[in-house]
Amino acid sequence: MKKIFILLVAGLTACSQHYSSVVSLNDLTWIDLSHPYDSTTLYWPNNIKGFEHVKEAEGKTVLGYYYSSYRICTPEHGGTHLDAPIHFAENKLTVDQLPLSSLTGNAVVIDVSRKALGNRDYQVGIEDIESWEKENNRIPDNTIILFRTGYGQFYPNREKYFGTPKTGLEAIPDLHFPGILPETTQWLVEKRSIKALGLDTPSIDYGQSKDFKTHRILLGSNKPGFENLANLDQLPSKGIYVVALPMKIAKGSGAPLRIIATLISQ
Repeated sequence: MKKIFILLVAGLTACSQHYSSVVSLNDLTWIDLSHPYDSTTLYWPNNIKGFEHVKEAEGKTVLGYYYSSYRICTPEHGGTHLDAPIHFAENKLTVDQLPLSSLTGNAVVIDVSRKALGNRDYQVGIEDIESWEKENNRIPDNTIILFRTGYGQFYPNREKYFGTPKTGLEAIPDLHFPGILPETTQWLVEKRSIKALGLDTPSIDYGQSKDFKTHRILLGSNKPGFENLANLDQLPSKGIYVVALPMKIAKGSGAPLRIIATLISQ
């Protein structure tokens, strides 16, 4: 199994970036980019229910051994989660139909936190990517793009993270958090053939979006989105390998996501 994994990582990276062809499994350090699911998990303001974790059994059995079991209930879209293409694009892929190749691969982190923290309505522009490429070279095709806005530090404080403490439909007009310009998303899909997009905010569209065009462009291209990411500040700009595995919900438009990243020597 170790040899298979090493060959897999080497093979996936060799075509697009100049990484070392030998990676020791024991040397890999994984960084968790996921927030835990609990009573503080943040959902879109109009979600009727949040995360529920209900005890069904806990304690010593009549035979003397310990046993615990719980049931969970959660909307598809909340906490660190995946948006499947069907979420905003009719007849596109559902969560269970997404190939593993769309959920794993080389990644880069583009840090726009200086601009985003100074403007809650900031939208990532093409110039942000071009500026990153001037320092780090052209983004290879089939790369997972992660944008660091700096808003991950506010999670799970609803007011600081969403821009309003309100919940329900009345909160929607008051949402203020960064996202990605639709024109930028279109450019990434067409000019860089990206594999997926993710960021550390509640949505890939900024809070004041009314038409969710970034979602429609990305998901309409059968590419997934990752939202509410954590710990992007622990990653460098490049030399990253990501594994993003959602709960495999049949016909799901989204799902809770456990996304992790490791560093691969360049």
